[in-house]
Amino acid sequence: MSSFLQTFLDPKKNWFAAQHMKTLSKRLRKYGLRYDDLHDPYYDLDVKEALNRLPREIVDARNQRLKRAMDLSMKHEYLPENLQAMQTPFRSYLQEMLDLVSGDEKYKMRFMELTCFADHVTLFCWDYLPNILIS
Repeated sequence: MSSFLQTFLDPKKNWFAAQHMKTLSKRLRKYGLRYDDLHDPYYDLDVKEALNRLPREIVDARNQRLKRAMDLSMKHEYLPENLQAMQTPFRSYLQEMLDLVSGDEKYKMRFMELTCFADHVTLFCWDYLPNILIS
């Protein structure tokens, strides 16, 4: 990312980014969610794979937070103030595993490219081999 864009998106350096982060934090606390809970495993297969690699307790806690948020939303209610104060919306549990999965995917793609190239070279060589043997 360019340095201008990093500066523009950094809440420590940009007042608007800090206000956005504050508002987002407030909204996530109302429902007891974390920022990583917003990732959709049906939309992104890397998220689905990262969730499969996480320990069962973490995934169960995520599902419980999502169910509670949907329940509160349907009832048009928010968490009580004392529970909102205990929430940590930007405490990440998924990002490290997501980085690992995306790194694995890049490695797999590179391996497939090399394998396909090797197969192509092999086929190319076999095309000319009979001509060499006949000569």
